[in-house]
Amino acid sequence: MADGKKKKEADYVLLRKNRRKNLRGHLLVLKVKGSSMDKSFFGYARTVGRNGMFIASINPKKVGEEFTIEFVPPTMDTPIKCLCQVRWRREYTPKSSYEPGMGIKFLDLGDEIREVIDAWVKSMSGT
Repeated sequence: MADGKKKKEADYVLLRKNRRKNLRGHLLVLKVKGSSMDKSFFGYARTVGRNGMFIASINPKKVGEEFTIEFVPPTMDTPIKCLCQVRWRREYTPKSSYEPGMGIKFLDLGDEIREVIDAWVKSMSGT
């Protein structure tokens, strides 16, 4: 990698053009709690889809780590709270044009909420 250290395959992802199955949108993440449940931070979700999101962060969590996330899609009045898992991470590198953060997968989000997210993302993209 750029810092000269060898990375494990699970610690990063190779980005490929047009590899997404579902549309994505942007969303403000209200609260993310770690496993200790005593720490919270606010973040900005750069892309959101029915199966997960990318959260911009200079201190991304470790790949495989699970935590509870809480956010409110613009089409809803109540927060969505679900368990998620870090699937990949990108650490801060001064010369990189890519934003640091982590890609998370929703683990226990119901189909009804996934459909709400899909509808919101489609409305943002104009399809």
